[in-house]
Amino acid sequence: MSYVIACGDEGVQINEGSRLGILGAGFSLPHLEKIIKTLKKLLGSELMVAANEENAWIREKLDLATWEQTNASAQQHLQVLADQHGLKYAGFLPFSDPQELAHGIKGHMVRPPKMHLANKIQFTLAGGEQTFNLGQFVISAEWVSAVDKKVAQEFIDAQVEFYQKLTGAKKLIFVFEEEGKLGKDLAAKNRKVLADLGYQTN
Repeated sequence: MSYVIACGDEGVQINEGSRLGILGAGFSLPHLEKIIKTLKKLLGSELMVAANEENAWIREKLDLATWEQTNASAQQHLQVLADQHGLKYAGFLPFSDPQELAHGIKGHMVRPPKMHLANKIQFTLAGGEQTFNLGQFVISAEWVSAVDKKVAQEFIDAQVEFYQKLTGAKKLIFVFEEEGKLGKDLAAKNRKVLADLGYQTN
């Protein structure tokens, strides 16, 4: 299985590979180096990074005026991020039919452009996204029981707060994906840590 760090935006669909949802594919998030090291150790395989069209986090962080600027900047910055963290850069996920990227990865964007449809956040606990659902943002939490709780809190909070801001007034529901190659025991540990951090079924 190839694991792809890609934005947790609900429109990102990885058709070949398993998505590890991290806001902005990790760009400018606190503690990213520690999280990536932990994921590499847990999953025992090389990790990929993919950029995507309409990355709202990167647009905000770089204070960009247009989506065209954002799309170009996302690709440049995520190639650099991949090099910095010893990851493989798979390429760019556009609004189109599924695209063959590098390193055996395939995917595309499937939500309507300039529109967010998600009403929930799914935390993956044991091996990335198992089933795509246009109604949910995705946050990788395979690693939370293997790091200091303060690190986990800050990394998860930044993502949840941004997705909540994207969707406006409606309160996002939390759901949990417990399937994956890392197994039920680790999934249960990760879910308990998330509950301690304030994230449980609501």
